[in-house]
Amino acid sequence: MSAAGHPSVLPLGPATTAGPELLGGKAWSLQRMSALGIPVPPAFVITTEVGRRMRGAGEPLPAEVWDAVPAAVAELETATGRRFGAGPRPLLVSVRSGAATSMPGMMDTVLDLGMNGEVERALADQSGDTAFAADTHRRFRGQFEKVVGRSPVTDPWEQLRRAIEAVMDSWHSPRAIGYRESRGLSHDGGTAVTVQAMVFGNLDDRSGTGVLFTRNPLSGDPEPYGEWLPRGQGEDVVSGRADALALAELAADMPEVYTDLLAAAARLEADARDVQDIEFTVESGNLWLLQSRVAKRTPEAAIRHAVLLRQAGLITDGEALDRVTPEQVRATLHPRLDRAELTATTAVATGKPASPGIATGRVVIDSGEAEERADRGEAVILARPTTDPDDVMAMSVAAAVITELGGSTSHAAVVCREMAVPCVVGCGTGTLTALAGQTVTVDATAGAVYPGELTVISGTPADDPDIALLTSWARAESPSGAPGSLPDLLLRRKMEKVR
Repeated sequence: MSAAGHPSVLPLGPATTAGPELLGGKAWSLQRMSALGIPVPPAFVITTEVGRRMRGAGEPLPAEVWDAVPAAVAELETATGRRFGAGPRPLLVSVRSGAATSMPGMMDTVLDLGMNGEVERALADQSGDTAFAADTHRRFRGQFEKVVGRSPVTDPWEQLRRAIEAVMDSWHSPRAIGYRESRGLSHDGGTAVTVQAMVFGNLDDRSGTGVLFTRNPLSGDPEPYGEWLPRGQGEDVVSGRADALALAELAADMPEVYTDLLAAAARLEADARDVQDIEFTVESGNLWLLQSRVAKRTPEAAIRHAVLLRQAGLITDGEALDRVTPEQVRATLHPRLDRAELTATTAVATGKPASPGIATGRVVIDSGEAEERADRGEAVILARPTTDPDDVMAMSVAAAVITELGGSTSHAAVVCREMAVPCVVGCGTGTLTALAGQTVTVDATAGAVYPGELTVISGTPADDPDIALLTSWARAESPSGAPGSLPDLLLRRKMEKVR
C-alpha cells in the first residue's frame, strides 16, 4: 500500500523501487534521479495499471483511485510548504503522461494546474510580479483547453481530475495509436500519469528552461549539447514556438547552475551507461531536473556514441554492437550534394540542422495534403511554422521536414531524428509559405533548402573509422570470423540471437 492510500497512487522518491513498466518512463526517471541525489520537484504517480484498466477513451478515473489523490497532493503540500489551489503560497502542479516505452511528443501534458483568479492574485502577491502571475494563468488556460477540450473550471480539484483523465485518454489518441503501430509497440501498456509540483522557469531573469543531451545527438560528438530559454517553461522549447539559445548562454549567465547541470548529467549518463536527454528548469537560480531518458539520436550519432561509450569502458563490445542497427549503418553512408552545382545555386531558406540527410520533393504546408500526396507516391517536403503531435503521421511519410520556428530540441527535431527523416528547423517566420508547390532539395546536414532538384553523390563507407571498428568487433565475436559488411554482420548477429 502506498503512502497515498492506494497501490496505484505512489509517491516518487528513493523509497519507490518499481520499474518503468509500472511507473511509466517519466516517473521512473524522477525516482531514479531522486535516488542519485539530483534535485527533483516532489511528485506522485498514478501507475500504468490504472491506464490499462481504462481501456477506452472517455472512461472516468476509477473512484477508489481518485479518492487516494487528495492524500498524495497533501504530501506535495508538506514537501513544498504550499497549498494546492489556495494562497498565500499556492501550489500549482503539472500533469504529465508517461508510458513504459518513450513516445516523444505523442501524449499530453498540462502545466500550471490549480490556477484560477484567486490563485493568480496570491501568486502575484507572493512573487511581487503581476505579469508573471498573469503569464502563468494564460499558459494554463491555453494548455488545459487544448488537452482537456474545454475551458478550465475554477475548482482546482475538478481541474486536476479532468486533466488526469484527459492525459490518460491521450494513450488512445490517433497519433499515439499510429506511433505504436509504426514501431510495433503493444496497445495494451497504457500510460501512467505523473503529478508534480511546479517550478517556474518564467518567474524572473534568473529563471528559464532547457534541454541537455549528454552528448551531441546529431553528430555523435562527445561534448554536451542542448538549448536554453530564459524566462520560459518546458513546453516553449519542445514545441518549437520560441527560438532557444545555446547552452553557452546559460554557462555565461549562471556558471554555477551550468556546472551543477553538467555534474548531474555526467552522473545520469554513468548510471544509465547511455546518452541521456535531460529536461531541466531553473527557478530564481535554483536548478531542478524534470526528466532524464535515453536520447533519440541520428544514425551517425548512434554509431559514434556506441564506439565512444565502449572506449570509455561504460559498455562492452557486444553492447556496442547491440546499440547499432543495420538500417542505421546504411543511413550513415549518406550521400552529398554535388559541390559544383552548389556554387551556382543560392539557398531559398536556411536554418538549424536537426536530423541529417538529403531529400528532394514538392513543398506542402498542410499535413493532411502531405499524407494524401505521399500515399499517391509523391515525394513531399512538409513545411510548417512548427510541428506538434498532430503532424507526426505526415512527418513519418515526408521525404523531409522544414520548420520556420524552433531549435534542435524542438518537437520537429526530436521526432525526425527518431524516424531518420531529414529535418531543418528555425528557418525564420514567413520564410517557407511562399515555397508551397515548388520542388526543392533539402540538405538537412548543412541546414539549407535549395530550389529545384540537385544532383546527389553517394558516400563511401570505407572512410569511416567507427564503422571499421564496429566491423572488427562483430567479426571477432563471430566464431568463424565471418566476412561481410557491417550491416550484414549485424543482421546475422541479430538472427543468431533470435535462434
